[in-house]
Amino acid sequence: MDRNSVKWSGPAPAIVTPFDDKGAIDEGLLARNIDILMSKGATGIVIGGCTGEFWAMTFEERKKLWKMGVKAMSGRGFVLPGTGAIGVADTIDLTKAALDMGCDGGLILPPYFVKLNDDEIFAHYEAVSRAVDGPIMLYNIPGNAVNALTPALVSRLADLERVVAVKESSGDWNNYYATAIAVKDRLRVFCGPSSVFGVPAMAMGADGLIDCFPNMWAPCLDLYHSMKAGKVEEARKLQEMGVRLTTLFTTGGRTLYPATKAAMDMLGLPGGKLRPPLRPLTGEPLAGLRRGLIDLGLLDARSSLAAS
Repeated sequence: MDRNSVKWSGPAPAIVTPFDDKGAIDEGLLARNIDILMSKGATGIVIGGCTGEFWAMTFEERKKLWKMGVKAMSGRGFVLPGTGAIGVADTIDLTKAALDMGCDGGLILPPYFVKLNDDEIFAHYEAVSRAVDGPIMLYNIPGNAVNALTPALVSRLADLERVVAVKESSGDWNNYYATAIAVKDRLRVFCGPSSVFGVPAMAMGADGLIDCFPNMWAPCLDLYHSMKAGKVEEARKLQEMGVRLTTLFTTGGRTLYPATKAAMDMLGLPGGKLRPPLRPLTGEPLAGLRRGLIDLGLLDARSSLAAS
């Protein structure tokens, strides 16, 4: 298998997992969010990834979430679930389960928490590749996973039978650029933090963009569509907004995932609740987020005041 074995392309938002007041996955809100995103131009979804709070769920809950996602998508686009785990046996089990229920592949980050060398990371993916009967997208997000997939390691992993794509989410443009150059002829390359540099990634031929911001700001999807249509100035303005949102969501006592769901709540979108250890924004971080969304023209001040 290689990049030509799959048709994954376009903007594939990393969707939130909405939990209800009792901490259970809210299937209705999940389906509503998917419907909204697909109607706004998404070509697929990443489900149960970092944005989807996979690390706060049991393996059985993760499988249940993917099944809900496949049902809600109803064949409208590709479904890539985060199937990574620390242990190779667990990663294989999760990836096989995802494929069996109709997902289009597995998004697999390297084993996390414990620091590994390249040979150990390679051996993990090699074992998974030998055991599963479906395509794999590598997932590089060292800020969360500890272990990095360097351009040299991604190039080495690209020769494994089931590896067909990479989601490069290091947040380091030089790392993204080097990775894309090294494997673009063998793997489909998706830019992770498209809100920060989706436009230059598209300019150098990215196959797709993956980001959390479409959950609360659907025009983020148009970073891809505008660049494909040659509307560079339109895309540039969207990129500027993406950078501003990234700064807003990660400063002033805010972190990305709670801020995303808080913004969805303010905008009347189906974000649902967080699951501990994450906590909802309160006090000045919440107030600052509201002010920021108003200043960016994404939230009406009068309706926001009435809601508060």
